[in-house]
Amino acid sequence: MTSDMTARMLRLLSLLQTRREWSGADLAERLAVTVRTVRRDIDRLRELGYPVDSARGHAGGYRLAPGTDLPPLLLDDDEAVAIAVALRTAAGGLAGIEETALRALAKLEQVLPRRLRGQVTALQTSLAGITWEARGPRADPALLATLAVACRDHEILTFGYTTRHGATAARRAEPCHLVASGDLWYLLAHDTDRDDWRLFRLDRITDPTPTGRRVPSRPVPGDDPAAFVAQRISAAPTRYRAVATVHAPADYIRARTRGLATRLRPTDDHTCTVDASDDSLPRIAQTLACLDADYTLDADPDVLDHLRSTAHRTLRAANDRHP
Repeated sequence: MTSDMTARMLRLLSLLQTRREWSGADLAERLAVTVRTVRRDIDRLRELGYPVDSARGHAGGYRLAPGTDLPPLLLDDDEAVAIAVALRTAAGGLAGIEETALRALAKLEQVLPRRLRGQVTALQTSLAGITWEARGPRADPALLATLAVACRDHEILTFGYTTRHGATAARRAEPCHLVASGDLWYLLAHDTDRDDWRLFRLDRITDPTPTGRRVPSRPVPGDDPAAFVAQRISAAPTRYRAVATVHAPADYIRARTRGLATRLRPTDDHTCTVDASDDSLPRIAQTLACLDADYTLDADPDVLDHLRSTAHRTLRAANDRHP
């Protein structure tokens, strides 16, 4: 009897950790007990120190609230293995997260069941990563967490933001989604002052402050946040303009490059255009070098000068003959 109740309470705790809010009826159905039994089990969890909030009435429900201490998390086998591997390979453009991830991994591995340790060990010994020097600014994990909570709760934030020209101003926005693009993280939000969608780079955000005001979820145009962000990135103003007309089909170029997204557009069955515009001359040269096809280029004089210098340097190196 006691073991059945313990197993049921562990199952109840696991359910509360998987969803923001549960109705008493839904929990009773999942646990195959009465709503009254659910209420008693909720009271037992509270006695054990778990902060379970409840709302009365027809639309009431239960939710696991934030507490002063992090409660034990209940993971199934697949979740435990996935988290262990993710912690081992953690980096992803976040500043200072590697050491923290390894500390969390050590705690997790200490309590992993014997049957799972072999799987995790096999995966970790089979996986290898190459650590490259970050090409761009790295996001602050604490900032990322603050913004993620605001996105989840649809809570308006105020924050400072520095534009690409160095000007700083206070912003007020409804956070909607966080999107990673290469080494950079972006916040997709609806700017309340401008009544329009805006894209904010996380490395330019300072002092995010929750306002306590929550709003209904706002649908992203096109219902695809990643595609919307990619389109905004490609349309953003850049310091240098460079547009290539490539003498190859768009699918051919797409298969040989990555990260072009909406910057690659088919012209017809045999040609396409690639917008390689950027704030960095070397990045423009790298994008064009990856095309693996002939092209004509419409670009700013600074871009053309940089490409000529790079080409001459490459030719001199290729023609150099050592005795």
